[in-house]
Amino acid sequence: MTLMEDAKKGIVTPEIKAVSEIEGIEEDKICSCVAKGLITIPKNVLRESKPMGIGKYMSTKINANIGTSRDYVDIETEVKKATVAERAGASTLMDLSTGGDLDLIRKKIMDAVDIPVGTVPIYQAASSHGSIVDMSTDDMFNAVRKHAEDGVEFVTIHAGINLDSLKRLRDSSRIMDVVSRGGSFTLAWMLHNDEENPFYSEYEYLLEIAYEYDLTLSLGDGMRPGCIHDATDRPKFMEFIVLGELVKKARAGKVQTFVEGPGHVPVDEIELSVKGMKHLCDGAPLYLLGPLVTDIAPGYDHITAAIGGTVAGMHGADFLCMTTPSEHLALPTVEDIREGATVTRIAAHAADLVKEGQKERARQMDLEMSNARKKLEWDKQYSLAIDPARARYIRESRVSCSEACSMCGELCAMKIIDNSFRAENR
Repeated sequence: MTLMEDAKKGIVTPEIKAVSEIEGIEEDKICSCVAKGLITIPKNVLRESKPMGIGKYMSTKINANIGTSRDYVDIETEVKKATVAERAGASTLMDLSTGGDLDLIRKKIMDAVDIPVGTVPIYQAASSHGSIVDMSTDDMFNAVRKHAEDGVEFVTIHAGINLDSLKRLRDSSRIMDVVSRGGSFTLAWMLHNDEENPFYSEYEYLLEIAYEYDLTLSLGDGMRPGCIHDATDRPKFMEFIVLGELVKKARAGKVQTFVEGPGHVPVDEIELSVKGMKHLCDGAPLYLLGPLVTDIAPGYDHITAAIGGTVAGMHGADFLCMTTPSEHLALPTVEDIREGATVTRIAAHAADLVKEGQKERARQMDLEMSNARKKLEWDKQYSLAIDPARARYIRESRVSCSEACSMCGELCAMKIIDNSFRAENR
């Protein structure tokens, strides 16, 4: 029996209880939303992980992508990235490894963290072949089952790509065609074999596997735009429509889902993308990479993504995939992962300041910081900061001769006004 199946029966499970306590939202409300598919709590019957509520009324969650490439295979470094991401506040991890012993890498990462872990099984399906297009349909579904058996909580499946969306892509004026790696694997296979996407044509079988392990399906955005020019085009919206149909089928099969969304979107089109996707997918939790709001900031794309993530969260995005300074340039380092997770947490909190269900709690956090700043209570400020260690290091590396910071010292505006008020009241 799946979590959604329990929720449809009105059963408040331990996972729902835990999420209620974390989020400050009533158990019955969460249970109702899980039953409807508006909240997803990724879990697998074979793994114990920290329950994470993603969706309506929930705080904005963040995911950290890690994993080897075929150019760089260092398992211990990826494990360190996993633990650093978790400490920095990542809600989930995705192991995107494509090089080395993928089973061993996945196991070590899952053993190292308590948060839910996701994967893209088609990477492993392709890994045992000289060419991606030589995968068989069995390879694809066997990889999904293997990851489910290993305890993975969610898997990205690019089931929204089909022959109709391929036609839209061919007829489009896109510059970058397909930038999703899993999407490119799927399309290349379809073109070479002249067949429909197996994850689309045999979606019911995929649901059977997911149901057996209570595996959450992250319905992938294979047609996501990879540059500002390609944003908000017909191939993207064609996939949105298909994903909405797949969400409906998953809910009927009592399988949890969330839906992945666009990658590069100018600020003035983010609201359209988010609300359009939410509408077409019947309110399913929305998972975005960024979106990045400009293409010209390599080395700073964790910032371009955070800008887009805040705007997207304000309009209803539920789950932000962090971007690192290495995006578009290289495999991220451990420090890149830490910085990317921290910056994305800032974006998520900024979104929570205006979101239904979280606005009051988020603003209370900011109010506490404001009061601590007013009183120049530095230890209190550090404890409230998203990155306490960095805040403490910066202040203590440039100590002022006064109790204020070294920017103003005795010319601190708050101290001047406070002293003035005291003199007035003598």
